[in-house]
Amino acid sequence: MGIADWIILGIVMIAIAAALLYMRRHKSRCLECGGDCARCGEQSGQVYNPYLPSWEYIPDGEPYVFDGRVYIYGSHDYYNGYVFCMGDYVCWSAPVDNLSAWRYEGVIYPKTADPLNPDGKMCLYAPDVTVGTDGRYYLYYVLDKVSVVSVAVCDTPAGKYEFYGYVHDKEGVRLGERSQDEPQFDPGVLTEGDRTYLYTGFCGAGDKSRTGAFVTVLGPDMLTIEEEPVRVAPGSEYSQGTGFEGHAFFEASSIRKMGDIYYFIYSSEVMHELCYAVSGRPTGGFTYQGVLVSNCDLHIDTYKPADMPMAYGANNHGSMVQINEDWYIFYHRHTNGSWYSRQGCAERLQIDKNGKISQSEITSCGLNGGPLVGEGEYPAYLACHLFTDKPSLYVGGDEFPKIMQDGRDGDKEIGYIGNMKDSATAGFKYFNMEGVKTIRITTRGYADGVFEVRTTWDGEVLAELPIAYTNVWEDYETMISMPDGVQSLYLTYRGQGVASLKSFALIREK
Repeated sequence: MGIADWIILGIVMIAIAAALLYMRRHKSRCLECGGDCARCGEQSGQVYNPYLPSWEYIPDGEPYVFDGRVYIYGSHDYYNGYVFCMGDYVCWSAPVDNLSAWRYEGVIYPKTADPLNPDGKMCLYAPDVTVGTDGRYYLYYVLDKVSVVSVAVCDTPAGKYEFYGYVHDKEGVRLGERSQDEPQFDPGVLTEGDRTYLYTGFCGAGDKSRTGAFVTVLGPDMLTIEEEPVRVAPGSEYSQGTGFEGHAFFEASSIRKMGDIYYFIYSSEVMHELCYAVSGRPTGGFTYQGVLVSNCDLHIDTYKPADMPMAYGANNHGSMVQINEDWYIFYHRHTNGSWYSRQGCAERLQIDKNGKISQSEITSCGLNGGPLVGEGEYPAYLACHLFTDKPSLYVGGDEFPKIMQDGRDGDKEIGYIGNMKDSATAGFKYFNMEGVKTIRITTRGYADGVFEVRTTWDGEVLAELPIAYTNVWEDYETMISMPDGVQSLYLTYRGQGVASLKSFALIREK
């Protein structure tokens, strides 16, 4: 080969590499198997909500960036679980420059590792992680039937954590077991210098014995109390006149720092929302600022009435993290018509120059960096909106649609939407539509009716897809005049029986 041939070959190879990179980032086509992601269960280079595989249930997410990777620490629900947090702690991570490439790090801490739980009868509730003065990683958590804070430690972010001890005072009495202590729950931790700030609390409505969220200052050993607990946010029974009214502290303490400002993130008395309060110091002076996200999109009034729920909400737990130049809020959604099978989601935050944060919409494309490509096949489990003509703020009830999967917990079965009765609607946001002329859906179930297609929840019907009774997955497609530009997609079932929706495909003009 001559020099010219080598130059041409080099140009061709660069073009091929660029095309593959584009496909990995932008196409909803699985590059591992060559098939449609909705059919094989694998994600492409795009990022969906939920961001982990559809068969994984990691709620209460505390996200951190360590050495160029995002790590997610949370509790561990089961599909078809009958209580919260039935599993061991596991961890997932992804490189900051490819948030579609989540890696399973395995079990980082089994529930039997705690000396109080050798038989595993207690569940591991929501944890948090901080880097100690010695550079090691400290995992703080509370078991479900005791009121003390346990700590485990590891040399790496996602290695095998080992039990370290219990938070205690200088006399060795454990926090949560002293007469002046309120019950410990949902620890959030932040280490600065040789001090660790530990935020805990739980305040059920009507319970005057629990007053709010507290911060306790720990010394350099990460266990010993240096400063006694002080309240940083009131519960609902003590919120009058504080500025927290209607959004008082319930649970899910988390703490972050942006510049010189401390952000206390928590789940409010209505449960479905994550709120935040700010202060210039970590031990007090927090003032309520607003809602970061609601897992039923309440309060958002840009595309629907503010008091209209767009999904079935329930408890919420999560926190903020900066990934590259952007900040995100991590939270969870509820599946299977239950409170006990929750999945992690995330949305980008809009922050003004004064540090004020606007409430984020729930979407199907949270970590994607923008709309999904309006072409190819998408799994139905990425629906961010799910509702019927009968509004319901909270999850539960046989009359409502729900995200499901075949098989048992741990089976790598791709999720789908089940129990779709007359008026059940699944909404997906957002897609960059261009030249879409055909839409295809894949359904099954003993149902006889049509799926209506819209780009807004109450908009004009752009197409109808009649479906028929079947006990296997069947494809149905029709022509559609889809507007170009960034659009939502809503699929509403009208008819008899009960349908399941596995996926939909957007097909561009040839």
